[in-house]
Amino acid sequence: MHSQIKIAHSGIKNLHYEIREIVDFGYKLRAMGRPITWENIGDPVAAGEKIEPWIKEIVTELMASDSSWAYCPSRGVLSTREYLADLVSNRENSVKIGPDDILFFNGIADAVDKIYDLIKKDNRVLMPSPSYPTHTSNEGKRGDYVHLQFRLDPKNDWQPDLDDIENKVKYNPQVVAIALVNPDNPTGSVYRRETLEGIVAIARKYGIFVICDEIYAHICYNGAQTLHLSQMLGDVPGLALRGISKDVPWPGSRCGWIEMLNADATPEFREYCDALVKSKMMEVCSTTLPQLAIPKIYADPRYAVLKEKRAKMFERRANQVYDFFKTIPGVFVRPTQGAFYFSPVFEDGAIDSRQTLPISNPEIRAFVEKSVEGAPPDKRFVHYMMAYEGVCVTPLTGFHTDLNGFRLTTLRPDDKERAEILERIGASIRRYTGA
Repeated sequence: MHSQIKIAHSGIKNLHYEIREIVDFGYKLRAMGRPITWENIGDPVAAGEKIEPWIKEIVTELMASDSSWAYCPSRGVLSTREYLADLVSNRENSVKIGPDDILFFNGIADAVDKIYDLIKKDNRVLMPSPSYPTHTSNEGKRGDYVHLQFRLDPKNDWQPDLDDIENKVKYNPQVVAIALVNPDNPTGSVYRRETLEGIVAIARKYGIFVICDEIYAHICYNGAQTLHLSQMLGDVPGLALRGISKDVPWPGSRCGWIEMLNADATPEFREYCDALVKSKMMEVCSTTLPQLAIPKIYADPRYAVLKEKRAKMFERRANQVYDFFKTIPGVFVRPTQGAFYFSPVFEDGAIDSRQTLPISNPEIRAFVEKSVEGAPPDKRFVHYMMAYEGVCVTPLTGFHTDLNGFRLTTLRPDDKERAEILERIGASIRRYTGA
């Protein structure tokens, strides 16, 4: 019978987004009477950051123009693409691009979906571990393969081993690209110059391209400065992914873009970039209003001041979190240098599949015990902590890694409130591990 024909793509089993999947678990706890403090979603506005009045004025003025309500060209607003292409081309040692090398999407997640979907099924993209799940899930969905990853080392400031990267590329000839997130989510690390130079050298040697998600490029601190992919590539082809959700911040704008760098480096990469454009043509265009706002916001002298202010703000918060967790037994942490996340890692043997936290409500206790059956140790800890202390973080294994830990944000504006949440997490860890 036709009703027995399989409908869904076999790769959908690889679609996992623990950052939001943990929310469903939290909602069920909340329905049973357990209040939840959310520390899992990277939305600065929802966490309480206020939008600068001058940015609101720019957007309000644009809204008064009927053109901001209309379709725009499928690639994106031309004047905005011209502005961004000039920004890229004028960076020191940067690849030179034109407006047609900029392609707008409804947020970086939309771009990521297209990037991996249009790569030939049998080809592979090598990516980090831990890795942002939108990248790994879309790569896994396309080919229905186990993820091919290189390890980020928490004890070396979350930098990768270049020899490991080269071996993965050398012995997997189906690899066509290396993917990065810089600054990194979930670790908060920033790739060093020598690391980026090494990755580009590997890409050049094996004739592959580089994908770099730079959504947090304007949030660097603790002595780090982002080196844009366009400044590192030389003649190697690559895609840089950018957006305004984290740095204006305007996550609800769903406004991101791809910079196609050295698009004519090879006929194969040219064909792939053209496929990205053709695919975007099918959707008519991305959102018009935020595209119109980008040049006005970025070119305003107040934006440079805002970037510096936010970098100092996140530096202070990140250092507060680091100073707290470095005192917790059984947990390893490193200072962060970018983005607004922090990922403590449990030392080997610190957590296992038998530990629990006391839960007085029998209904909640039964629910948690059922939920952790067969779960990784860090997810088990997170579920128990949510029931015990009501703090929601994301298990680190949800970022496609075998490291046990968790990711939390540094987005809350109130330092005292953050300190109180940290104490609740620390109390859970100490009681859970018996430290």
